[in-house]
Amino acid sequence: MTNTLKLEIVTPEGTAYSEDVEMVTMPTVVGQIGVLPQHVWLMTQLVPGEMFVRKDGRVDLMAVGEGLVDVTGDRVSILTDMAVAAKNMDEVKAAEARERAAARLRDKVSAEEVASTHAALSHSLANLHLKRRSSAHRTP
Repeated sequence: MTNTLKLEIVTPEGTAYSEDVEMVTMPTVVGQIGVLPQHVWLMTQLVPGEMFVRKDGRVDLMAVGEGLVDVTGDRVSILTDMAVAAKNMDEVKAAEARERAAARLRDKVSAEEVASTHAALSHSLANLHLKRRSSAHRTP
């Protein structure tokens, strides 16, 4: 029995992550789920939030957007509109994006613009929350 599974995350920009990992915990429409090797087949919808990837005994944090997840016994394939590692996030830019999205929602906009702005707001909030969480757990 293998003790890892292949995690592949693909965004519109290309492959964001492709590694063998010990466990993946991700936000889905049914709540936060954890996936270990030999997990039963599952297909679900990813929602914006925090993803935890355990590899080599350490946990890496990522902010993810909306997407689809396909789980087999030895693979987790994710197609999403956003995947950013906490170490690569810029907290100032994420806060600015949140402010722009919130300001846009206060304007009179079409239903399509509201949906797009809500997605941008969800992404920036996921980024901010994850960056602040990872900064709080850092040791000096």
